[in-house]
Amino acid sequence: SYRKEITMSKNLEISVLLDYYGGMLTDKQRDVIDLYYNQDLSLAEIAEHEKISRQGVRDNIKRGEAYLTELEENLHLAKQTVSLLALLEDIQRRNREIYRINEESKYSSEIKEHAVAIEDMLKTFLKEYE
Repeated sequence: SYRKEITMSKNLEISVLLDYYGGMLTDKQRDVIDLYYNQDLSLAEIAEHEKISRQGVRDNIKRGEAYLTELEENLHLAKQTVSLLALLEDIQRRNREIYRINEESKYSSEIKEHAVAIEDMLKTFLKEYE
């Protein structure tokens, strides 16, 4: 169970890194990693599809995984995006709290105006990540 959880986590991690850095891989590496992690094909199925040996598929996957991991270790784009989205969710939560407090206490149209502006900025920004 623990091993399966680690494997699922690694599969998700490689899938995410492929989204960020897939353009940096060779076409063959990108294709076999996509088929293996995203399309859930076996090494044998990929070998048949790509017309290369099973060992060739495995080598391409391993080299691609290593390169994706190295890119993330150096650039941190996936990690930074996760942190940024968590920060934005916290800002959104706090902004809702501002609305609530403003409605329950001495109402200020100026506070509401700023809260609405923050909400609009967040919505615009988050649409880019969908």
